[in-house]
Amino acid sequence: MNVCVYCGSRSGMDPAFEEAARAVGLAIAERGWSLIYGGGNIGLMGTVARTALENGATVTGIIPTFLATKEIALADCTELIEVESMHIRKALMIERSDLLVALPGGFGTLDELFEALTWRQIRLHARPLGLLNVKGYYDPLVAMIDRMRSDGFVQDRHASLLHVSDDVNELFDTLALITTSQFGDHLDLV
Repeated sequence: MNVCVYCGSRSGMDPAFEEAARAVGLAIAERGWSLIYGGGNIGLMGTVARTALENGATVTGIIPTFLATKEIALADCTELIEVESMHIRKALMIERSDLLVALPGGFGTLDELFEALTWRQIRLHARPLGLLNVKGYYDPLVAMIDRMRSDGFVQDRHASLLHVSDDVNELFDTLALITTSQFGDHLDLV
């Protein structure tokens, strides 16, 4: 199983964020899964990748050349792929993954998450998506998605595409069980 992890290029103020990143890297390795991530050696990204590598997981980093040349790429990755743009990076991360998980992060993490969620909604991919809600970090986002749903901008079934848990193993177990036939055979965006 290839797990795409979206997370911050910073570690955040609370040590719990870095602890969660280590737990994700360890859980991926212990399950015999592989990590697909943004290729950085800094912040939560670096923590997840180094932990996965140290515990025997295969790690594929996908990074735009303009970031790799700033020497923030993790050279120890099993495979490090340089691409031309952020858009290609995001598309390739999804393409190479079986499931997608977001840890705490900033604008880039939300960009990756919402692009993947939108693509899932319109069936450009069928991978399950999860939020690791460390210490309630994503509570405001979950509330906003519920508001979008209750105000009629997002269908219930689309709002339910994003699985939320504060427990790494529970989240991985849930995502691993989801089938690609969740929507049936037709595309209904209205």
